Amino acid sequence: MRFMTRAVHAGGKPDPATGAIAPPIHLSTTFEHGPAGETPLGHMYIRESNPTQSRLEEALADIEGGEAALVFGSGLAAGAAYLQALPAGSHVIFPDDIYYGFRTIAQEFLPRWGMESTALDMANLASVRAAVRPSTRAIWAETPSNPLMKVVDLAALAAIAREARNGVQLIVDGTFATPALQRPLELGADAVVHATTKYLGGHSDVQGGAVIFRKRADDVGRIEHVRHILGAVSSPFNSWLVLRGLRSLPCRMERHSANGLAVARALETHPNVEAVHYPGLESHPGHAVAARQMSGFGGMLSFRVRGGRDAAIRVASRVRLLTNATSLGGTESLIEHRASSEGASSPTPQNLLRVSIGLEHPDDLIDDLKQALA
Repeated sequence: MRFMTRAVHAGGKPDPATGAIAPPIHLSTTFEHGPAGETPLGHMYIRESNPTQSRLEEALADIEGGEAALVFGSGLAAGAAYLQALPAGSHVIFPDDIYYGFRTIAQEFLPRWGMESTALDMANLASVRAAVRPSTRAIWAETPSNPLMKVVDLAALAAIAREARNGVQLIVDGTFATPALQRPLELGADAVVHATTKYLGGHSDVQGGAVIFRKRADDVGRIEHVRHILGAVSSPFNSWLVLRGLRSLPCRMERHSANGLAVARALETHPNVEAVHYPGLESHPGHAVAARQMSGFGGMLSFRVRGGRDAAIRVASRVRLLTNATSLGGTESLIEHRASSEGASSPTPQNLLRVSIGLEHPDDLIDDLKQALA
């Protein structure tokens, strides 16, 4: 089936007990088991599994083209569990532009876990290849990246991981693109991580995360064990909200992408804009790679305002339709001064504004940004 059809029907079998078309929400924290701990119906305790979460995992594996999926309480929890399941002494290669939460994990937490990391520009494939060590166990890619919208060649990175021959895996943060626009597992990635809080939920009303695996291998069990013991599980209601969001994901991503491209093109020609970061623009250095591995360019963009930090904050203060808020992927358009959100140690340019383009009419969004930039 084509992706649009899969998204509507994945995990959507009618409830066998009632015939309900909408999936039920199982709120129970515990499930009946046998006197010796037998689980004839597959569940024992909510931190291990629950029926609503299992249904979402089935759906995510289906639409991403993987053999297994694990759902978590947030995107950070999903990525952290993947890293925590790596052997002690592991080395991980990260991109130089990455979601600040994972950058913080790399800098502050990996050393506590007896692990090392290297951050580099992954557009330079030679530098990635040179950074691989005997202890390297993972290459972590984020494309498009947050917040500079950098693009990396996933098929090439997958080839580098395979060439290493020491168990190096390629994991891709696909939050900005979603499986509606980019298929990392089909390009050779071993796993994909998503903050389902964003586009997969799609309505700014749920927090969640997931890891989807190309193969059902031993690492699935290790990561599931981390989730079970450390407790970063998704609630049944949040799992249900994400499952509902999947149904409209293809249609929403089409509109997000069309709006994003229209706004990016309008900003690119504005005299008070220094640069626009959006992979759908021909001027973007990663445009050719993005066009090859993405079916659309998404609703995320960032731009730099002429005049520095004060000018950028002034623009953010003058918008009327866009809302100053963090996060992304909802139906409404959001704008934020990203360096301020990330804190004093942020490497993000001080004149950069990150925009999550929603589902409004693009001309209204362009008019609002133009009046704020005037």
